[in-house]
Amino acid sequence: MTLRRPSNPPPLVVAASIVAVEGLLLLAYAVLELASIGTGRVTMGLTTSVFFAIYGAGLVACARAVDRRRSWARSPIVLAQLIQLGVAWSFRGGDTTLVAVAIAVVAVVVLAGLFHPASLEALADDSED
Repeated sequence: MTLRRPSNPPPLVVAASIVAVEGLLLLAYAVLELASIGTGRVTMGLTTSVFFAIYGAGLVACARAVDRRRSWARSPIVLAQLIQLGVAWSFRGGDTTLVAVAIAVVAVVVLAGLFHPASLEALADDSED
């Protein structure tokens, strides 16, 4: 007899999927930054690439862990979304208002998905102790 884990609630699936996309975009940005390193900014380019690669890989890992109902991964995702809300706030006004709104909406959707009662219940059943 094989035990099947129950399917994740839709809000949790949406949140994990968006976070995975965020992580993949950060990984892509790290590669683009690495590709654009010039002789005048080697140190800055390398450190920026490494930072965004670690950040992106961390988000992808946390998204996968949340999808597997590991409750520990919720905290780093929440922190990343709160940082994202701060970034959105800094982009408000002028030509970047639409960017700010898009960033804020994504962060709020992820937070709503993580804190939805069905998601909280699914993550509360974390059997990995």
